[in-house]
Amino acid sequence: MEAEPNRGLLGSLRSLLSHGLELLQTRVQLLATELEQERARFFSLLVYGAAAFFLLAASIVFLAVFLTVLFWDEHRLLILGLFTTVFLATGVAALSFALRAANRRSRLFATSLAELAQDKAELDSGK
Repeated sequence: MEAEPNRGLLGSLRSLLSHGLELLQTRVQLLATELEQERARFFSLLVYGAAAFFLLAASIVFLAVFLTVLFWDEHRLLILGLFTTVFLATGVAALSFALRAANRRSRLFATSLAELAQDKAELDSGK
């Protein structure tokens, strides 16, 4: 004799709960994956950004010193004034770009949110 499948309201509720939990588990795993990817991307960006900042800053300082020493006898004040102006202008531009980037919206969890919206739309269409 075959085992009788769960029938009735209780069986349907168990099945619905089981499917809901599976769906929730899938979404949580997707969120965790996205968070891990974002963490790795952020760490990589931080390391490369710090290295680039240090190396570029050192090279700019050495260039400024080199050109100042090169023109020491004739135009040292002019060269120092030009470098001060260039450093100040690029610093203000970098600050402007940083503020603009900070105000941009993050794409973190975009895939998860899209999947949840799709799930909601499918559930609503089944009514």
